[in-house]
Amino acid sequence: MTNTIFWNVDTQYDFMRDDGKLAVPGARSIEPNLKRLTEYAREHDTKVVSTRDWHTPASREFSDTPDFVATFPPHCLEGTPGAEYVPATKPTNPYVIDWRDEAIDEREVHSRRDIVISKDAFDVFAGNPHTDGAVYELQPKRAIVYGVATNYCVNHAVQGLLERGVEVYVVQDAIKDIPNCDIKEFMDAQWKAKGVRLTSTDSIDEIVR
Repeated sequence: MTNTIFWNVDTQYDFMRDDGKLAVPGARSIEPNLKRLTEYAREHDTKVVSTRDWHTPASREFSDTPDFVATFPPHCLEGTPGAEYVPATKPTNPYVIDWRDEAIDEREVHSRRDIVISKDAFDVFAGNPHTDGAVYELQPKRAIVYGVATNYCVNHAVQGLLERGVEVYVVQDAIKDIPNCDIKEFMDAQWKAKGVRLTSTDSIDEIVR
């Protein structure tokens, strides 16, 4: 059983940079904390699961007339620079699980410190059929979650982990939201009420220990 894992959500150029295809406002401001979390995990040999949008042009999420709720303009197309991780969170020699793979290699899940889960939907548990299997293999007691965007893909990751019995901590100074809702009310209703604990980059060592 893995006691604690880090769960890095979609920290890709198209979301993290102002000139990205689907930039999250202010996302670049959290990069110093993202870097600190990445370095902490490396120094303490903590496993990091990094999710990423990895779309094809036929993705159901894309629309020529997006509503910016369920559909969006094309972004994070597989193999493009916009789909790559920013330097602050770039995985080291990861085991990559694609949403089109026939199966996962359980040995790789256990042996690699960095795992990348590619997805074709907001929800990593719906957008990659192998996410459940990876979490089952790891059986983490807790997950420390960070990335973008708070009220979309981060929320889906949080909810999915909770549903699978994982204790969830969200690093509040290492997430950014798309500002289309009252984020405090969102956190109270969607997270705190369900037992999610909010923390900070400075407090990570206390949780991991």
